[in-house]
Amino acid sequence: MTTVHEPVPVHISATALTDDPEPAPGCDVCGALARQRVEARRTGDFSQATDCNVELRQHPHTRRR
Repeated sequence: MTTVHEPVPVHISATALTDDPEPAPGCDVCGALARQRVEARRTGDFSQATDCNVELRQHPHTRRR
């Protein structure tokens, strides 16, 4: 007998979608990531926008929270 489990819903707070890290002034890498994030959101690719935020937070020129 196989047991089927219902998926558990995932809730994302509004701040998770709007709490974007700022690019470091004068850093080309941070600037490129910020532009990619804008383009990803414009095209509806919110996964890519989140990936850009992760990279911005991990880039050595940004302050970690």
